[in-house]
Parts: sequence; structure tokens; C-alpha cells
Amino acid sequence: MEFEQADSINRLIKALSMRHRARAAALLAELNLHPGQEVLLLELAQHGPRTQVQLAHGAGCEPPSITLMVRKLEAGGLVSRSPSPTDGRATIVELTEAGHALVPRLQRAWQSLAEETTADHPLPPEELLQMIWPMVEALGGVPDLTRCPTHADPLGALPNGCVPVPGLEDGAADGRVTR
Repeated sequence: MEFEQADSINRLIKALSMRHRARAAALLAELNLHPGQEVLLLELAQHGPRTQVQLAHGAGCEPPSITLMVRKLEAGGLVSRSPSPTDGRATIVELTEAGHALVPRLQRAWQSLAEETTADHPLPPEELLQMIWPMVEALGGVPDLTRCPTHADPLGALPNGCVPVPGLEDGAADGRVTR
């Protein structure tokens, strides 16, 4: 690859990333959320109550960052925290009624963001995912996905180089919280 091509590619990816993040922030602000909080709410909506460590794995963040986000979401009435009945060191986080009520609006905003970002792209979403995923994998993957979205296998296989989230591969560490 020539330098000029590399420079153009890097500048376009940076511009796309910056504009995507700005648009995400604007859509989240309409819901009184800050960037990053949507990841926790969507993680809780998908998996149910989780420990803060599980949320950190799912969000690809360090536990102290999760603690701060959870505190802010709790102050906003969207999540509640309680001690784990099985591990005195762990805190369980779950959506409140208000959190559950917000999730459909959040999902619509997230869907709108993806649609706006890809509106003028000639490829359908499935093909676009197949094109983007290898680039993401080449840079280390996405920490909050247990499998490539285009290669999700109903039997749980992880084909084509898709990687599991550490600690969430099997058994009791599958991310579910039991009460």
C-alpha cells in the first residue's frame, strides 16, 4: 500500500469514527444517557442481572469505569445494585422498571445510528458486517461480542476466527447470574 492510500484510509476511518461517536452522543443525550452507558443497559437487557465484573467483560472496560457508570445509572433510576447472595465480594446490577422501559427507545436509537451511518452504502447490512468484521478482528476484535455477528451459530460454535470473551466460554462462567 502506498503512503497516500494509507493516509487516505486512516483519515477516512478517523472521520467516520469521530462522526459516528458524535452522532451516538447526540442520540444518547436525547435519552439522558452518556456514551458508554448504553453498552451497560443493552448488556443487562440481553443477559439479565450481572455482576460488575461480568459487565466489565461485556463492555470491554476496566471494573473501576463500570463502577462509576453503574453509580450514575443508579442515580438516574435505571439500574439497581445489590450484594451477591453467593459471593460477598460481588455486586449484582440489574435494570429497574425505568431501565426496562428505556431499553426499547435505546434499541431504536442504536438501530437508527447504524442505519444513518450506513445509509448511502451500497452493500446490505449482512455483507457490510462480513466486510467490516475482519478489519475489527485484525485490530484485536471486539471485547463485548462472544462471536462474530455474521457467523453466529445456534450450536454456539465460533467459526472463522471469531473469539470468545475470556471467562465467559462455558459452564457457570457463562455470564448468567443465579439468585
